[in-house]
Amino acid sequence: MSKDEEISSRMQKLVSRIEEHAHRYYVLDNPVITDGEYDLLMRELGDLEKNYPHLKTPDSPTERIGGQPLPYFSTVEHTVPMLSLDNAFGFSELYDFNRRAMQGEDSSGIGYATELKIDGLAVSLRYEEGRLVRGATRGNGFQGEDITANIKTVRQVPLRLPQPVSIEVRGEVFIDRNDFNRLNHERSEQDLPLFANPRNAAAGSLRQLDPRIAARRPLKIFVYGAVGYDIALPTHLELLQFLEDLRFPVNPYRLYCEEIEEVIAYCSRWQELKNILPYDIDGIVVKVNSIASQDILGNTSRSPRWAIAYKFPAEEISTRIIDIVVNVGRTGAITPVAILEPVLLAGSTVQRASLHNEDYLRSKEILIGDTVIVRKAGDIIPEVVRVLKEKRSGDEVKFDMPSRCPSCGTPLKRLPEEAAWRCLNPSCPAQVLERIVHFASRSAMDIEGLGPAVAYNLLQSKLVKDVGDLYYLKEKKSELLDLERMAEKSSMNLLEAIEKSKGNPMHRLLHGLGIRFVGERVARILSENFRDMDLLAAASIDRVASIDEVGPKIAMAVNAYFAQEETRDLLERMKTAGVNFKEPSLPLAASELEGKIFVFTGTLPSLSREEAKRLVEEKGGRVTNTLSKKTNFLVAGDKPGSKLERAGSYGIRIIGEEELLEMLN
Repeated sequence: MSKDEEISSRMQKLVSRIEEHAHRYYVLDNPVITDGEYDLLMRELGDLEKNYPHLKTPDSPTERIGGQPLPYFSTVEHTVPMLSLDNAFGFSELYDFNRRAMQGEDSSGIGYATELKIDGLAVSLRYEEGRLVRGATRGNGFQGEDITANIKTVRQVPLRLPQPVSIEVRGEVFIDRNDFNRLNHERSEQDLPLFANPRNAAAGSLRQLDPRIAARRPLKIFVYGAVGYDIALPTHLELLQFLEDLRFPVNPYRLYCEEIEEVIAYCSRWQELKNILPYDIDGIVVKVNSIASQDILGNTSRSPRWAIAYKFPAEEISTRIIDIVVNVGRTGAITPVAILEPVLLAGSTVQRASLHNEDYLRSKEILIGDTVIVRKAGDIIPEVVRVLKEKRSGDEVKFDMPSRCPSCGTPLKRLPEEAAWRCLNPSCPAQVLERIVHFASRSAMDIEGLGPAVAYNLLQSKLVKDVGDLYYLKEKKSELLDLERMAEKSSMNLLEAIEKSKGNPMHRLLHGLGIRFVGERVARILSENFRDMDLLAAASIDRVASIDEVGPKIAMAVNAYFAQEETRDLLERMKTAGVNFKEPSLPLAASELEGKIFVFTGTLPSLSREEAKRLVEEKGGRVTNTLSKKTNFLVAGDKPGSKLERAGSYGIRIIGEEELLEMLN
């Protein structure tokens, strides 16, 4: 055995011992060696890596101390979208969820997996052949930030799995209450700003460009699911057990419930007991336990139909309304907003609360000067719950909705079957500002440097009047430099970001246009079906409504948007400027695979799983992880799992890579 082989063997033994003891200490809370003995193992490994750097592996435990600072976070695409969950704010909504779930195929005797909803930051951990290769934030659900360097500093995250599996694990990173209090105490002593709550502290720690800072933060994780694995697991609870066997920390407070009444009892129990936990939870996640049933139920454009989050009643507190103002949204909706005496609510200081619309204002009988109860809707948006009328002094003042838009002076209108008053002037400065900010946002065209302040200055200086004018700003570079706080470098960066955005795929542009009811998911669905903005613009209401997950309401909004003369002018100017109008991939219309469901098992000879998935989806097919009666094809490679046998019993057609490529071509 050579010297290098001898050293490498010793290093591998040290890595295995360190990972085993780290798992016992950080996950199982059952250490079998002292801290001093653990430190000696780490020191020996560190010394060997220092003396033999060419033998160090990327998954070494020494990576947890944090590497060099990053210049920025790169954006990564989630192979399977990280959809958000629908919320249930009362038990009646859980009954509704149960009724919908029971309508799915094979739903007799349907059962549920219930888990605590950790109040943290959602992340995705990707492993290839058992090694951690990427950590990412949820982001917009389709794209997130690459936080691999920071996620490696979380001691509970295994850098290497005990089995060489390829899998993408989803989890929630958090900081428990005691660690949070210690962290804020340390920051107070260093005269640093305090974190508002544990969730903000966890999110801020994971988004540090310097991994060494993240390494000093007491971050923990619970994992709650996985995608992209090739192992036949019939239920969600068995998936969680499998993840636990892979040494991931899985929350122990999970329960199988046969009936929805058991789910409700579980929710009620934890609503009372949540404060005994060392970490924050804000509800209970309820999932259909059968993975086959999950596939049958499928997803909406925003969330899975097979899962829901029961949210605990929000924390409430009293404060006084100082004034009521109105905001003008990008769709022209006029929203009354209460200006409050500042109050600490659910971990942050609240000074404004939504009053939603005129009907809400009147039904609550809210007056300026009232003492009110405030809470955060969904633990995010502050809202006024009720008025404490017994505390009125007689000096309170009634608020009347304006008859004209406070931004442009246009008379407001209330459309039939709508609660909101709207400004219907598409050139309204407030709407244009909101549209530009939305257009430039990360989930849309991702124009870095174009925030609210810059957008406001561009409008005020008349350098732009809509989002189309952004693509002609380079012709006004000298005027751009005259703007407040717009130096040579920042203006060049802005122009480069605008130029770069021209190459974005159609779905980003479509989302950025801000059409009513067309969010990120719907924009993707429409783009994947039409592939060209001009084809979508010319499509009939019936054609758009016929698309799965779209429907008539969205179709009418899309049709009305493209019918406007202003829209036609805007799109023409964008096209002339070179903005991409197409969704990159092959046409779907002639594809015999459109709508067909594929499942993969084993290793394909030449294609990676991601490449094969992309090729199938470009032809209109759909790839899932689990076999069901709706599966059309099982693509089998080397060393297939038990899916091969099950596919035969289901009568599913089994093909290999060669036949798949023939079908694709």
